[in-house]
Amino acid sequence: MNLHLTIDGHRVDATLNESATARDLTDLLPLTLETEDFHRTERIAHPPRTLDTTGAPAASRPKAGDLAYYAPWGNLAFFYRDGDHSPSLIILGRLTDPGDIDRLAGAQHIRIEAA
Repeated sequence: MNLHLTIDGHRVDATLNESATARDLTDLLPLTLETEDFHRTERIAHPPRTLDTTGAPAASRPKAGDLAYYAPWGNLAFFYRDGDHSPSLIILGRLTDPGDIDRLAGAQHIRIEAA
């Protein structure tokens, strides 16, 4: 599925994978989320409910531009730097244009909509 993310007023595109978690996220769209920085690597935000993690891998190593879900805390993660190997982190998709990654670093609000 293709997404439009509006990051502090700037629209960028992303693509989700076919995981159960990514499909469950689409059921919540559109979403406008307030974000906060986490470890100077990612912006995190909390969807209104936990997402389905059926069939999810045990761990992932995120790259800059990845959109992910951290199951233990129930938060979405928007990576603007490569992250560490993380148990229970589920990659949902990624930004289409790598040039948009820098927009994530200071993002205060992210709106997610189906394209």
